Amino acid sequence: MIGGWGHGTTVLAGIPVDPDAPEARRWLREELAKAPYQAARPTWFDRLSQAVLDWFGSLVAPSGQGVAGWVPLIVTIVVALVLAALLIIFGLPRLNRRSSLAADLFGVNDRRSAADLRTAALAAASHRDWTLAGMEMFRALARGLFERTILMTTPGTTAHSFAERAAEAFPGDRVRLAAAADVFDGLRYLGQVGTEEGFLALAALESDLRGTVPVRREDPAPEVLP
Repeated sequence: MIGGWGHGTTVLAGIPVDPDAPEARRWLREELAKAPYQAARPTWFDRLSQAVLDWFGSLVAPSGQGVAGWVPLIVTIVVALVLAALLIIFGLPRLNRRSSLAADLFGVNDRRSAADLRTAALAAASHRDWTLAGMEMFRALARGLFERTILMTTPGTTAHSFAERAAEAFPGDRVRLAAAADVFDGLRYLGQVGTEEGFLALAALESDLRGTVPVRREDPAPEVLP
């Protein structure tokens, strides 16, 4: 019994019950690294929520009786209400407006890109469906100018009004643009049958405009030499 006690005394004597500062910090880090402590740590959402609550808590009514103390709170509430009303009425301004404008293409809800429309036109042409090929190529031309922010089609834009506006950016192609609008209207509304010649003219115009720099309205008129 005494020998066992002596052995236990030896073991206890080897345990550092009074650690120095570095050893104590190490023990603390090891203890805090255990799962229960890590689970109890606040998450980023907890910290964000607390920050928002603290901000709202700072907007308490002022204790003073003067009107000036109420001004920051009143201004904050008014601004928040105005922003909420604008968001409800107009939505996300540029994103919603641009997406709705891009969807309407000569009376058809079409969100395809210019490249997609061009591919569809060429696919129809490969099957000698010149009617569909011509309409898709004219849409590709219009969508391409929209993507380049040269001009846009809005609900109600007709092929001819589009051609007239496009001619302001490409005055050298005014006649071809008017002819292209005639072809599109004939195919789309008058029941005309497309031709290979008509499609090739549309495809050439779309390709030419795609590689042409538009004339901006603010650009000076070219100087006329005597």
